[in-house]
Amino acid sequence: MAEKKTTTKTAAAKKTTTTKAATTKKAVKKVEVVVNAENVGFRAGDVYNALAGAEKAQTVEQIAKEAKITVEEAYLGIGWLLKEGKVKGEGNLITLA
Repeated sequence: MAEKKTTTKTAAAKKTTTTKAATTKKAVKKVEVVVNAENVGFRAGDVYNALAGAEKAQTVEQIAKEAKITVEEAYLGIGWLLKEGKVKGEGNLITLA
């Protein structure tokens, strides 16, 4: 009888270990961003509107979340706006100029 309990515990332990291993794996999502003047211009508009709506300096991640775009697209828009002098960087935060 004691051996059966040990076997049950071992099987439960194996099941738990397998479940933990399966949940720690993350799917890597490949981001593909189209780089052309039209797409970058639209992303610049998204970034500008996100900053104007927030009315304060934000991180790139916050801007991307607010604008519902990827971080890569946020960087494209920020680059466009930096070149035009519409935004400025303050440390790791971006704000309207």
